Amino acid sequence: MKTQFTGMRAFVVFWLGQVLSLLGTQMSGFGLTIWAYKVSGGSATALALVGFFFLTPLLLLSPVAGALVDRSNRKIMMMLSDLASGLATVVVLLLFVSGRLEIWHLYITSAVSGAFQAFQWPAFSAAITLMLPKEQYGRANGMMGLAESGSGILSPILAGALLGTIGLTGLLLIDVVTFSFAVLSLLFIHVPQPEQTAEGQAGRGSLLKESLYGFHYILKRPSLLGLQLIFLSSNLVSTIAFTLRAPMILARTGNNELIFGSVNSIAAVGGVVGGLAMSAWGGFKRQVHGVLLGWALMGLVGTTLLGFGQELVIWSVASFLGSFLGPIINASNQSIWQTKVAPDVQGRVFAIRRLIAWLVTPLATLIAGPLADFVMEPAMQANGSLSDVFGGWVGVGPGAGMSLVFVFSGLAITAIGLSGYLIPVVRDAEILIPDHAAVAQPASNEN
Repeated sequence: MKTQFTGMRAFVVFWLGQVLSLLGTQMSGFGLTIWAYKVSGGSATALALVGFFFLTPLLLLSPVAGALVDRSNRKIMMMLSDLASGLATVVVLLLFVSGRLEIWHLYITSAVSGAFQAFQWPAFSAAITLMLPKEQYGRANGMMGLAESGSGILSPILAGALLGTIGLTGLLLIDVVTFSFAVLSLLFIHVPQPEQTAEGQAGRGSLLKESLYGFHYILKRPSLLGLQLIFLSSNLVSTIAFTLRAPMILARTGNNELIFGSVNSIAAVGGVVGGLAMSAWGGFKRQVHGVLLGWALMGLVGTTLLGFGQELVIWSVASFLGSFLGPIINASNQSIWQTKVAPDVQGRVFAIRRLIAWLVTPLATLIAGPLADFVMEPAMQANGSLSDVFGGWVGVGPGAGMSLVFVFSGLAITAIGLSGYLIPVVRDAEILIPDHAAVAQPASNEN
């Protein structure tokens, strides 16, 4: 379909569609979280399993998804991914309206959404590289972070306010309508296809070979591998903690939905401010500082402080600061990879890049629930095994064990971020690896 929207205009159209879609998704996600927490009797494990079933197929399919993205039209791949996620929401809506929705249904629909999301992220990441010049990568990636966080400002407030009037049915309907805008926005933009480079030619072959190419590419570049190992380690620890954020706050407030929604909204404001800052600033001249310093600060002010909090004010400050840093960390890392990796192999490489970063995330979600329900929570009740030692830090009673998980997780994340400065191939990644534009070679003519 021919269209007038190209370059930054096309990106803005796509971005607006994502803002609306994410708003609807987060509103329905808020409502489903409250519903699942009540139906499961306050089980942190039940909530954690929803995340596990989303992430596992996403990661398992990532290598094949990346290869198919590089073989196909990136815009069509994004459209199919959005449509599949929307259909999963429709299924949840129909089950709920008919009175048949159960927790295990969410596991199945989450798995379907995760499977198709495996295609969406490498496709749009590679699309940004093709639509925009290098100088705009940092700003564009900041805007994507802004879309993710910005939609969250209104979603908890609106969802909390509307839940009592239109109910979960209404929130799911809003999600269906807004995802339609994301799909329609893609019809009006042009996403160029990449030119074949020598790297892309070398990676061609069977679907199996192309699926594994991303591993080969990253393993040959220790700096890129090192960056992703920083993310893998930090994601392991942070996922264990943040899987417990909803049950922790709900447990410490007696299931107060208003406080939970307020913390989510304030966190979203932090993400918006961080996204705006990154969009206007573009990041450090050496983007690696945004990654390493960002993680170090995230651990201290966004995770440990959240664990120490026992009331709305501290939770809000910590959530704001943590969310502020998120877009800076992710946009900085994304800019490095978009600058260094040739566009025609980005689908394959970015899919494996995310696989490495998120490899242990499903395991972390499985650990989080039982760790909270059977170890940390009992240990931090009155006269629990850890209450005398750490009760002065986080208090005792419901939610205290999960708070202690946040404290220790935050300290570990800070140590991981700072450790990157001790590893030359990570610290000097942008110096050691040339930009793809500087070394690009067209594929040879086989005729």
